Amino acid sequence: MSVRRTAAVLAATAVIGAVVAPAAFAADSSPSPSPSVALPSGLFGSTDPTYDGVWRQSLALLAQHTVGVRPADKAVDWLTGQQCANGAFAAYRADAGAACDAKTQVDTNSTAAAVQALGALGGHDDATGRAVTWLKSAQNKDGGWGYMAGGASDTNSTSVVIGALRAVGKKPQNVSKDGKSPYDALVELSKVCGGEGGGAFAYQPDKSGKLVANADATAAGVLAALGNGFVAKAGPSFDLTDCTTTDKPGPEDAASNGADYLARSLAKTPYLKAALPGAKDQPDYGNTADAVVALAADGATKLAKEPLAWLEKNSGDWAAKSGPAAYAQLIFAAHATGTDPRDFGGKDLVAQLAATGPAPSAAGASATPSEKKNDEKKDDGNGLGVWWIVGVGLVAGIGIGFLISGRNKRQQL
Repeated sequence: MSVRRTAAVLAATAVIGAVVAPAAFAADSSPSPSPSVALPSGLFGSTDPTYDGVWRQSLALLAQHTVGVRPADKAVDWLTGQQCANGAFAAYRADAGAACDAKTQVDTNSTAAAVQALGALGGHDDATGRAVTWLKSAQNKDGGWGYMAGGASDTNSTSVVIGALRAVGKKPQNVSKDGKSPYDALVELSKVCGGEGGGAFAYQPDKSGKLVANADATAAGVLAALGNGFVAKAGPSFDLTDCTTTDKPGPEDAASNGADYLARSLAKTPYLKAALPGAKDQPDYGNTADAVVALAADGATKLAKEPLAWLEKNSGDWAAKSGPAAYAQLIFAAHATGTDPRDFGGKDLVAQLAATGPAPSAAGASATPSEKKNDEKKDDGNGLGVWWIVGVGLVAGIGIGFLISGRNKRQQL
């Protein structure tokens, strides 16, 4: 579902000013170093929030809402307090009382993640409205978004914005720039069937314009092409078909082709891997969780069972080390597959997430009947796993700035 940005990697990027390919460190979701100053009491996590504060807070609040837990008021207040006057969010603002200026590095991913969380919680129409207005202003001519305004479109950023639009009741296909919608951008970033990586999504075209399969971008692209955000319900169960080329592929075609790619990637091992330069391929827990959500959302629930079981058995240490966003990803995987997140391989993910932040206002309590009713109205577009995107090519010059298908499938976009 996402390319997870680690604070350590991003910090290094800021120092050396290098262009970093996001897939290069997808497996490394180690938490950032301990902060040198006291963190706000409303913030989830105990590590340096410089590069992921708004992201992890948004996922944590959304995960709690998804399982019927009311987040602490001060946790929600912390998130809303991070917003700039123009509606955008930066990854983290240590002094939220100071006005944002030209040096405040706002980005589409933090902004869209916050919209997904606040949209689900409800009661924040002003904040989400201003955020969506800013996101629209940052849309590229191809219909997509880059990590930062003005950056080339990438699958992950476009996908998290689609989730934000759906979270506030907007139809992404109606949010266009020069006649191009976000779905148009996604289809252009998906690989045709046949050949290496056929059916997958690329993060962005490489320097030669070639699309290179990326499992993280594929999980994100599948969910978004189906109209989901971080949180998704399982689609009607069906047997996944092979990657199929159509004359005029639409978003659902691209989603099914992407799901086929993920299924093939999980055929040899029940987990996805990520290759780090100079190191052996390592299990990628976060991407595996995102792939589970994507497969389930596309209706390939049978194929999601084995990687889910692997996560239940093996993800405990990773989540404990990585913190609130990791627990949220696992909760999203459990939710999408109808698994009890309070008994996930014998672990209570809900309690573990709660332990990383302020005590919930209604810890462990189910949502009220009225809240459940509201959730049902919203649930057609709230969902997907973690996308911490470093925009390839955005670092240079800005410092740290980093169809209807014949299958007649489930969701009407």
